Amino acid sequence: MCAYIPLSIPNFEGNEKKYVDEAVDQGWVSTGGAFITRLEKDLATFLHTENVAACQSGTSALHLSLVEAKVVPGDIVLVPPLTFIAAVNPVKYQFATPVFIDCDDSFCLDPVKLSEFCENECEFADGHLTYQGKIVRALVVVHVFGNMADMEAIMEIAEKYNIRVIEDSTEALGTHYTEGKFKGKYAGTIGDFGAYSFNGNKIITTGGGGAVTANKPEVVDHMRFLSTQAKTDPHYYIHDEVGYNYRMTNLQAALGVAQVEELPEFIVRKQQNYEMYRELFEGFDLCELMPFREGTESNKWFYSLKIDRTRITASMRDIILALDKKGIQTRAIWGLINEQKPYENEITYKLEKAPYYAERILNIPCSTSITEDEIRYVAEEIKSLFKELANG
Repeated sequence: MCAYIPLSIPNFEGNEKKYVDEAVDQGWVSTGGAFITRLEKDLATFLHTENVAACQSGTSALHLSLVEAKVVPGDIVLVPPLTFIAAVNPVKYQFATPVFIDCDDSFCLDPVKLSEFCENECEFADGHLTYQGKIVRALVVVHVFGNMADMEAIMEIAEKYNIRVIEDSTEALGTHYTEGKFKGKYAGTIGDFGAYSFNGNKIITTGGGGAVTANKPEVVDHMRFLSTQAKTDPHYYIHDEVGYNYRMTNLQAALGVAQVEELPEFIVRKQQNYEMYRELFEGFDLCELMPFREGTESNKWFYSLKIDRTRITASMRDIILALDKKGIQTRAIWGLINEQKPYENEITYKLEKAPYYAERILNIPCSTSITEDEIRYVAEEIKSLFKELANG
């Protein structure tokens, strides 16, 4: 038996300690310092975009995007049900109303149902799409587990109905198109806004932390301004707008600069480890390793097994606990957001695939530091457990 194999943990192989020590030695540990500026420039270079603002979390990046998209109380924001709840909570921060649109087989928002909702359930007049008399102001698209959503179709719909597109790319740093209209474009740089997360389980981490970009550099400048409490005159503490305490610290950024240096290697490892899992599960009929969208190169942040529920009826909790006893940490995909208490009374539209996948997806260990022996052990133990459950 291998030592305990975690789901997804940070990897500090480079200059992390060196840069953090520099920040401490210089005394720049709070929301100012050269590492913040350096991280923003490094991310902009990596993403082939003009401007990036570092902030406290992916959630704060999404909230700043909604603020900048002019989402106000009473507006409608179209959101996915199958994602982490932080993708939707900022809609509530703005006192707007989420409407949940189903996912497709990529786990990402389904453009077919999005189009049907806009065409059949809404009215479009005077440049605004309205639903039940409320303006549909924005759309949150999550690139789930590093799998790119169908942005060609989604952007066409958004442009037709004048909807602002916020890309939740918190799991998709490095994912990009290799074909089609957006060839070479990275997740988070296609819509009006792009949000990233550097939480401890992401492909790179600053402990907490995140970043935000937009299709206009001046918009990013304004979000950076809002993230530092909107100080119009920093010397006399004059504030002409409501701001937020959303700025990243220099200590976090020092960690982030080192992590970005390693990001290309981390992506390669994620891709190689996914391929090894794919080979190990190939031909196994009790579960399927889910693919990533064709025409893209994914960072392959998370790996998802779809369980054959016609033969394995054990609860996801029982499966997770059984594997934990074998020293393997796994997790369910998510509880559907529309079924959570804060959202159980919100409107949903044709939710079919989201509940289907919520019952079937098991995420398996995917750290960039996982070894080949550990991958083989994970695959062997999962297959052994599933055979036992299917026979039982």
